[in-house]
Amino acid sequence: MTLMTERAARPSRLGSFFRHFLADRVAALAAVVFAAMVGLALAAPWIAPQDPYDLSTVSILDSLLAPGEQSFDGMTYWLGSDGQGRDMLSAMLYGLRISLLVGLASGVIALAVGTLVGLVAAFRRGWVDALLMRVVDLQLSLPTILVALILLVILGRGIDKIIIALVVVQWAYFARTVRGVALVENARDYVEAARGLRLPSLRILFRHILPNCLPTLLVVATIQMAQAISLEATLSFLGIGLPPTRPSLGLLIANGFNYLQSGRWWISVLPGVVLLMLIVSVNVIGDRLRDVLNPHLRG
Repeated sequence: MTLMTERAARPSRLGSFFRHFLADRVAALAAVVFAAMVGLALAAPWIAPQDPYDLSTVSILDSLLAPGEQSFDGMTYWLGSDGQGRDMLSAMLYGLRISLLVGLASGVIALAVGTLVGLVAAFRRGWVDALLMRVVDLQLSLPTILVALILLVILGRGIDKIIIALVVVQWAYFARTVRGVALVENARDYVEAARGLRLPSLRILFRHILPNCLPTLLVVATIQMAQAISLEATLSFLGIGLPPTRPSLGLLIANGFNYLQSGRWWISVLPGVVLLMLIVSVNVIGDRLRDVLNPHLRG
């Protein structure tokens, strides 16, 4: 009977969570914007007028066309073209895919690494905790952008390289957060009871302590995803992130920077608006998740 009651309560808890989340209109709008961007990014190969990465479809004769102008073959560039003749609408759709991929991939890997380090530090305590936290303190004391720049200079350009660099600069945030929450849970009676029953350490960590860290982790992961997207755009803008043949939103902004004074604003401004909407929507979702998952802030 108790098991049936718990199963029946799960949908109601999920529904309550969504009701509380959508009660904030700004957060609801941010969720819609983010979902729309994810949908557009996933559908880019089918809805984009042009493959901006296929050099056979790009013509230098169609470069720097204003929004609404037509190319020599009659194709309408609704958002204009850049200096390489790429359709800006297509380039932004594909660039959005890269920005989301980098943010999600680096966030998930950094979350896994940081969570494991934080759990081990909180559970083992002693010299293990001291050693791991000194490494975390060292990582957090270094400038994020400087560490990422050095790593990319060593590793070179590429999506996999920038994901590795972002994981290196992000994992310590998750480790510090998980350790703080896990220390509180580690001192609770149910963990002491599990130890008294001589349950395996891994079972205590992942069956008892980790689930209670997930609400906080979810909020931190959302904020870190927005930071990863922003950092990738910054690195690409500096010309050290992704190769020019696979432009992200940051690289598109950098490509149009030199054309701003000549009045060709769309090359930088339009990707900048998309990037701003993406980062703001993720940050708003993270702030709302923090309020909903914390009962003291729910009101």
